Amino acid sequence: MMKYDYLIVGTGLFGAVFAHEANKQGKKCLLIDKRNHIGGNTYCEETEGINVHKYGAHIFHTNDKKIWDYVNNFVEFNRYTNTPVARYKNELYNLPFNMNTFNKLWGVKTPREAKQKIEEQKGEYKDIKPSNLEEQALTLVGKDIYEKLIKGYTEKQWGRKATDLPPFIIKRLPLRFTYDNNYFNDKYQGIPIGGYNKLIEGLLDGIEVRLGVNYFDTKDELDQLADKIVYTGPIDKYFNFRFGELEYRSLNFEHEVLDTDNFQGNAVVNYTEYEIPFTRILEHKHFEFGKQKKTVITKEYPIEWKQGMEPYYPVNDEKNTARFKKYYGLTKDHENVIFGGRLAEYKYYDMHQVIGAALVKTRKELNKND
Repeated sequence: MMKYDYLIVGTGLFGAVFAHEANKQGKKCLLIDKRNHIGGNTYCEETEGINVHKYGAHIFHTNDKKIWDYVNNFVEFNRYTNTPVARYKNELYNLPFNMNTFNKLWGVKTPREAKQKIEEQKGEYKDIKPSNLEEQALTLVGKDIYEKLIKGYTEKQWGRKATDLPPFIIKRLPLRFTYDNNYFNDKYQGIPIGGYNKLIEGLLDGIEVRLGVNYFDTKDELDQLADKIVYTGPIDKYFNFRFGELEYRSLNFEHEVLDTDNFQGNAVVNYTEYEIPFTRILEHKHFEFGKQKKTVITKEYPIEWKQGMEPYYPVNDEKNTARFKKYYGLTKDHENVIFGGRLAEYKYYDMHQVIGAALVKTRKELNKND
């Protein structure tokens, strides 16, 4: 007889939600994680009394009241609203592109003036059929917005020239003709008071977790412990890269404690000029309205992913999508394994989306077993 009903590989949001829901129904779960902490990329590390988003900014937002109520069962969320600022050659612009942005760019004051200016700028490229990202952006917003706020940031993010990137990466560029700097349109938004660890700890309360355990080091032995496996790691690694590697973009984080109480006055400042090698600076205390004497900042450097690095953003182009489909096809022969989450589904998920996906998959699984 197996010791556990489920062995869950990975303690990120997908694995934690699955474990919580299964545990509620009396199923015995064991979670393992190769890292020495729970929570996957949502993990916060306390430094100088500040919750540092160790793997990049995580800002919870959703329109789904059920998901919002679900996470608030475990931890109270604050009223943080994401209002990032773009910095280009020492000029500051509000994001997303809105009336504040247009006023700073052109001095326009009304939506009508802004629309006229954008149409005028787009008009220069009206005969172009976009064959790359640069042409796509120019036809959508014109030269000024593209060159100051899109070009450099995008080229750093993808590690190649905008003229070498396919146009589909930017299908549309939202333009907001109000003085509203709230980046997200979602009804619910915030940061857990005390950090994301409290959310994960709440989900995993009473469930056995083993940290520093690499699933692939002792896979056969671990598989023997449970009736079913919930696998949230890279799908290509699970199948030993049979069809080749799936590609990702990765990030390097440079964390720094500064002897000042307020470095940049905002949690997120994007650096949109190409000559500055990082894409943005996070100042973590502003996510929770911190009053500490010191501050902690993080510079984010996008890099090409290689094996051994953390995979952050799936490159969902034609080649990788076709490769993923081949791997996904193999999952049908592994009925005792549930594949879920960003890496196992090779899909970019916002946090509310991965929680929703985990709840759907859990209910399907548990109802099936009832």
